[in-house]
Amino acid sequence: MMNPEIHRLVGQVRRTGQEHGLWSPGDCIVAAVSGGPDSVLLLHILNEIARDSEPGLKLICAHVNHGFRGSESDAEAEFVRKLAGKLQIPFELGVFDIPAYMKESGKGGQVAAREKRYEFLHAVADKYGASAIALAHHADDQAETVLMRILRGSGPSGLGGMKLKRREKNVELIRPFLRIYKNQLVAACESSGIPYVTDSSNLSTKYSRNAIRLDVLPFLGQYNEQLADSLNRLADVAGEEDDYMQLETERIHAEIVTWQDGGAAFGVRSFTSLHAALQRRLIKLILNYLPLGTDDSDFVKIETIRKGVVQDLPTTWSLDLGRGIRCLREYDTVRFVPARAEIQIPHYTYVVEHFPAEVALTDIRHVLRFTRESATGVQGTKPEGNDEAAFDADELVYPLTVRSRLPGDRMKVMGLNGSKKVKDIFIDEKIPPSLRSQIPVVTDAKGRIIWIPGVRRSSVAAVSRLTSSIVRMALDTGSKEPTLGLTK
Repeated sequence: MMNPEIHRLVGQVRRTGQEHGLWSPGDCIVAAVSGGPDSVLLLHILNEIARDSEPGLKLICAHVNHGFRGSESDAEAEFVRKLAGKLQIPFELGVFDIPAYMKESGKGGQVAAREKRYEFLHAVADKYGASAIALAHHADDQAETVLMRILRGSGPSGLGGMKLKRREKNVELIRPFLRIYKNQLVAACESSGIPYVTDSSNLSTKYSRNAIRLDVLPFLGQYNEQLADSLNRLADVAGEEDDYMQLETERIHAEIVTWQDGGAAFGVRSFTSLHAALQRRLIKLILNYLPLGTDDSDFVKIETIRKGVVQDLPTTWSLDLGRGIRCLREYDTVRFVPARAEIQIPHYTYVVEHFPAEVALTDIRHVLRFTRESATGVQGTKPEGNDEAAFDADELVYPLTVRSRLPGDRMKVMGLNGSKKVKDIFIDEKIPPSLRSQIPVVTDAKGRIIWIPGVRRSSVAAVSRLTSSIVRMALDTGSKEPTLGLTK
């Protein structure tokens, strides 16, 4: 007959599993078993649930020997192997030399061990086609996690602590014990005679988590006898609110962020209309998608981007985010650009000698069209927008040339005596610096720049009532929507 305490915990875990969808009938679950009371009891309880399910759950017992404690680690591995055999559950053992891996990678012991442990658990899940990996984290672990994150300066996401269920590499990481305290688990093992092993390293305060558990929590407990309960309530509330904010951020991302060539972009006005909390989360989401993963320690980076976007004056700036990715503000647009996505267009020159003519600018996927026509009957017709221009054909010197911009280019501008640098024209028109090299210029045989397609025409060869013949030029972007920098 099942021990009453075990029976109660089986019922509680079963209800948790059903409420949060931790598993479905017939699922295969990899149980991570260290040999301690938490993971040993988890295997026993999952085994009870598996036997009562229809169709039953399939369990795999997985143990990792990290190689830290020599014969003690070997004995633990043998203990878990025998336990799995007794319960008739398939057993998988992962053996790693973590001290050697630490030297090789330069990572700390806890980080290196966790990396290899999860790598092994995922490999086992792949081998058996498992839908989930069950971890024995409990409510005391949750309290420790939340307190550690508070001490490290966590944001709201970190205060949510560990999740009951979290997807990682196409497998769910599930924590059926997350709302059960360790003393309940140990008491259940003791009352039912379930053996377990004790990891001597858990008593060493050289590890930060152990120090939190053995020193900090007991000290703070003097001021709040229900500290662990309070930290778990904080995790529950913060976690739910974090989930809501994440969904809202993803909705906004779908509305205002566009992706092209591996980079992201959004308009400044759409961004500044958001609450500051959503602004930060949107930036963080974009960085994670790039991928340029962030954590709470990246607050300064995220806030630097945010403040650069919300400043009042239109401006341009560039921020190196690392890993070959830059954030650019170019007037009213903010872009996150992988270095490989930056367009480098070689210098080009096309000569237009006859009309009609068509010049395909393949690097920027645009076409320039040239026609010549009589001015009779078209005196009142003016080009609409900056993607068209008309010139007095008799005032131009042929052939015409379409070329890329050169340093020092100048153009005569209507209403000004003299000429103006093309660079200054781009600045006045708020053409993003990253797009300026893509914009062609049209010159005549005297070298005069007569038109910057999509930006502005010159004062050269203006059409008047005396004009008898017109050269008409048009920029075709291949889209009804204007292209930033080429049509305005």
